[in-house]
Amino acid sequence: MAEPPVMSEIERRLWHAFPTGAWVELDEGVPLGPEPERTVRAEIIARLLLGARETEPGCVPAVRLRGAYVTGALDVSGGRVEPELQLDRCRLAERPVFANARTRQLRLNDCWMPGFDGGGLHVDGYLSLSGSIVDGSVRMPRAHLTGGLRLNNATVTENDPANWAVFTGGMVVDGGCFARKARITGGVRFTGARMNGGLFMEGATLANPGRIALEAQNMVVQDSAELSAGFTAIGTVRLRSARFDGVLSFSRAVLDSADPRRMALHASHMTCDELLLIPSEKIKGRVSLSYSRIALIRDLPQMWPDELYLNGLTYETLEGAEFRDRRHWVERDQQFHLQPYEQLASWYHGIGHDDLARKIQLAKLRTRRRRLNPVARAWNHLLDWTVGYGYRPWLAFAWFGVLLAVGTAVFSAHHPHVIKEPDERPHFHALVYTLDLLIPIDTFGQQEAFDPAGWSRWLAYALVATGWVLATALIAGTARVLRPN
Repeated sequence: MAEPPVMSEIERRLWHAFPTGAWVELDEGVPLGPEPERTVRAEIIARLLLGARETEPGCVPAVRLRGAYVTGALDVSGGRVEPELQLDRCRLAERPVFANARTRQLRLNDCWMPGFDGGGLHVDGYLSLSGSIVDGSVRMPRAHLTGGLRLNNATVTENDPANWAVFTGGMVVDGGCFARKARITGGVRFTGARMNGGLFMEGATLANPGRIALEAQNMVVQDSAELSAGFTAIGTVRLRSARFDGVLSFSRAVLDSADPRRMALHASHMTCDELLLIPSEKIKGRVSLSYSRIALIRDLPQMWPDELYLNGLTYETLEGAEFRDRRHWVERDQQFHLQPYEQLASWYHGIGHDDLARKIQLAKLRTRRRRLNPVARAWNHLLDWTVGYGYRPWLAFAWFGVLLAVGTAVFSAHHPHVIKEPDERPHFHALVYTLDLLIPIDTFGQQEAFDPAGWSRWLAYALVATGWVLATALIAGTARVLRPN
């Protein structure tokens, strides 16, 4: 096929290099403007990609261009692109448009462009924007990238708050998504995406202060999701209802909502095999793990935020914190719920620490007490002091022993008056008499045969009342423990 009638020297070189896929290399570095000796029209590139040039047998055609200034819109929307496109250190005057196109492999590395439109794009290889500077939005809703997505060391800046810096919806990436050390300002939207080869954003910085830095609701990630090793999110990381069939790692990451009233990590209703919540510094903002199902949680107490939401969270294994820290962990839940305590107590019971499980149950009741009315709170204090809500029944026996000793000492020194005839009364014994006062049921006959006098009468009344209180508290506390939840 004949070449277009009017072409510059560079365009002619590119036209003739296309059948063999040879590189057309110009000056080093990204051009700052439309220098005549480095300018290529996007129309020429699009015509080559869409089959305007015959190929040569035994060769793989490709557009490979380095160091050029591309004018016009590189638009192959809706087309089927068989050749490979590789632009290296090029400057594109307008955003390239690959909407609803089907291509083999696209590599626009270390380039500058005012955006990228790949809505509905199907790439049989991989799409790479590594090292590129994008002053605008990268849009890839419904895209299917068989070989993967590469944004390593890319810089994407979207200053319009109405737009996302990286916008996808329902995107499928089979070969893994790599955005290591990327710098993205304006937020990333991966809602409903399927990352079948994993998500790797080590060292990346996502900045969208006061808004959402990473929106990944309903995202599915096979293999690992590495938001780690220097990953920084200034804004909310939202993973609500996401699924991670592997590790979700925030190891040595920074999570900062930039607003203490906002979520730093919103991971409710999430399913995950392993969560590593080990950032490099304390999380700034709130964290929600409500109603998530996580097999293993590994975290550090000193990195927890001040506000947590844990209601409905279930897990199989916890690592990284001692018992005292775990108790404080559930106590940080801003809205008191029984479930976080029950789940933690169940976990301790499952690993054979029944004593720690009882302490968590006790902490649950003490935390709940603060939300009761004054009368109920007073009764709960009494249950706590006397029998530890039934989880410490030995307290009742300790109180009983102290009162028994006091009563025995007092009535040994101040014998009560005899109120029965000698042949009808038992021999007085201070210990047995005190027992008869403390036990609500008259057991030994001492209380009916003797009547205390003077100030010791008030002690006897106190012992009778305390006996009833101890018995009632013990019954109530035991019933509370034994009653099914």
